[in-house]
Amino acid sequence: MLNSPLLKSRQLLHDDLGEVNSRLREPRDLFAFFSSSGPLQAPRWPIECEVIKENIHHIEWVPPQPEYFYQPTGNEKVPEIVGEEKGTVVYQLDSVPSEDSYFTSSRVGGKRGIIKELAVTLQGPEDNTLLFESRFESGNLQKAVRVNTYEYELTLRTDLYTNKHTQWFYFRVQNTRKDVTYRFTIVNLLKPKSLYTIGMKPLMYSQLDASTHSIGWRREGDEIRYYRNNTEDGQQPFYCLTWTIQFPHDQDTCFFAHFYPYTYTDLQCFLLSVANSPVQSQFCKLRTLCRSLAGNTVYLLTITNPARTPQEAAAKKAVVLTARVHPGESNGSWIMKGFLDFILSNSPDAQLLRDIFIFKVVPMLNPDGVIVGNYRCSLAGRDLNRHYKTILKESFPCIWHTRNMIKRLLEEREVLLYCDFHGHSRKNNIFLYGCNNNDRKFWLHERVFPLMLSKNAPDKFSFHSCNFKVQKCKEGTGRVVMWRMGILNSYTMESTFGGSTLGNKRDTHFTPEDLKSLGYHVCDTLLDFCDPDRTKFMQCLAELKELLQQEIHKKFKELGQDMDLEGSWSDISLSDIESSTSGSDSSLSDGLPVHLLNTADELNQKKKMYKKKKRKPLQSRKQRNKQYQKSNLMQESKLTEDAPEGAGFASTLQKQPAFFKNSENTSSSMMKNEKPRLNELNGRDKGTSLGPSKMTTLILTKNKERMQREKPGFTVSCSPKRNTNPSQEPAPDTKPNWSRNRYPATKGGRTTAVVYPSLHIYTYP
Repeated sequence: MLNSPLLKSRQLLHDDLGEVNSRLREPRDLFAFFSSSGPLQAPRWPIECEVIKENIHHIEWVPPQPEYFYQPTGNEKVPEIVGEEKGTVVYQLDSVPSEDSYFTSSRVGGKRGIIKELAVTLQGPEDNTLLFESRFESGNLQKAVRVNTYEYELTLRTDLYTNKHTQWFYFRVQNTRKDVTYRFTIVNLLKPKSLYTIGMKPLMYSQLDASTHSIGWRREGDEIRYYRNNTEDGQQPFYCLTWTIQFPHDQDTCFFAHFYPYTYTDLQCFLLSVANSPVQSQFCKLRTLCRSLAGNTVYLLTITNPARTPQEAAAKKAVVLTARVHPGESNGSWIMKGFLDFILSNSPDAQLLRDIFIFKVVPMLNPDGVIVGNYRCSLAGRDLNRHYKTILKESFPCIWHTRNMIKRLLEEREVLLYCDFHGHSRKNNIFLYGCNNNDRKFWLHERVFPLMLSKNAPDKFSFHSCNFKVQKCKEGTGRVVMWRMGILNSYTMESTFGGSTLGNKRDTHFTPEDLKSLGYHVCDTLLDFCDPDRTKFMQCLAELKELLQQEIHKKFKELGQDMDLEGSWSDISLSDIESSTSGSDSSLSDGLPVHLLNTADELNQKKKMYKKKKRKPLQSRKQRNKQYQKSNLMQESKLTEDAPEGAGFASTLQKQPAFFKNSENTSSSMMKNEKPRLNELNGRDKGTSLGPSKMTTLILTKNKERMQREKPGFTVSCSPKRNTNPSQEPAPDTKPNWSRNRYPATKGGRTTAVVYPSLHIYTYP
């Protein structure tokens, strides 16, 4: 039958021995992926954008010495903003789409026609004017004005189709002179607070140093000052960043950036290496989640070891990780790179994680924004991390399909953890934002994973910077939407653009290696979090309760209240003792663009009409008679109720049960006599309180008894876990001395390697 010419299907595969145990072929991808022989998919740009033909590439490099924060002297110069009236414009983008326009179409290479030379023409070899350029992938610089021989004022381009979000910069300068002090001043930043005020330095990359000495991006700059620009003319206030620098070579090509760039092409190079690996491609399936607004591919990786039985496959829990919803936060991509390097390695822990989990990874949620050099928005001109509840599939395809993918995933298995990788421009270190859980059965459980992560990466991750308050303005974020969908451990991971204030890395900038090591620590903490031996989990839970008690006492002390919390401290709402997450790089939702309002209204109307229940047609005369009698009885009862309205209301008051009277009396006496509670002092919403009840008290007492039966608490020590070969450990950080008894029966007959491999670092041409 199999050899019959009548069998036309090419989807059946058969064993080499000719047995009839046929199976279906792997489904083909929805879109054509890159192959080892073909070129990468070229990025698609809006048709308004001019793009130079050069390929920009940077080498990866780890500084041999820590790069310390800049120490302000107090004598830093505050240059007066001159502008193009008194200066000379040496670089300016012609047409930049603003908030008055909107995205219409895209093409590879952007704008048609000949690319103009925007930089000035040098008058001879003695002309020392710098030549600026930013029309390349992720580049951002709109204008450069020469105000003195070696002094330039720079204007950043706002996010396309908006008039704001100036933070990310990335541009090139040529025709440099050695041993001369240059000054650069960015004049149109929008944030009143910045890490540049507390020691952060800009990044510089020298092409000659890279080609001759293999030196990559490094922190440079002196006389760094961040201050308010007083020439706003009644508009929104602008802020300036100024710094001085000496270039290392004459006639060099140098780049400046807010943080280490990671472009869409960098991601495709990495995914190409995974797709072409005969080993990694066995457990990492690369698929297209969707196409972006400009038509760029949004990739979805599914990472798991093949299950031996259907029951084993069904028992696996899922973990969802995403990054780069904000395109200017490239630190999220470096953490994602570290995670993928580790989870795709042949480490025993990586194999174990692939055995027990299914990882769904979207490494770049907003490829359009990354390509054009936006800081926060997509080509819809909106912050995607405020629109996860959107119904506009065509306008916000990346997050619509991500939410839909997670929704379908939840229908078939439990999602243990969701984490979205971000960057932070106002606070140092790395930390998480989560969601307070109101279910007393899982009280404080959402804080266990962050606490474990802080113990595994004590010199990078700050638990005290974490926040778990759910604000109304954050309801459209991925973290809150996934939490509302039923994922208890739903987080936003914020990694600083600056560096660490903790441990051995105190007052030093983060490098890409530091961020990649945190991707490894996420994997490490997952194993601790899911260890069948619940000792570590219960120890962390006990520590969290103690920390919470301390915070409550501190809060009452600040408010001048002296209160005994021995019996009632656990009943106070967690939202009361936490400040808002407004210290984050949050932006309020601007609503929908004007051209999308009608579309949204139409879809909402259709949705309402669809939700209306259709009346079932009555099948017989008997059913019609019953319905008629029922409606008549309802009308009669309504008439009898309405007639003696005043008397009826009074009688109901008289017949009110004693329980309600007592409850009213007790509540009123408590309001008169009791000291003001935290929720009244802070003016919080009553709906979020965790009120006391007999059931919660019973749960707490049972938890206390169970904790007392657990093993004694752990202490943080310098001994690493599983460290059979310290020289090959991916992240040689101080670790708590936790015992390892992980999933002894899960591995089956697989032999575990003794040597622990290091993180793979790929460099692509």
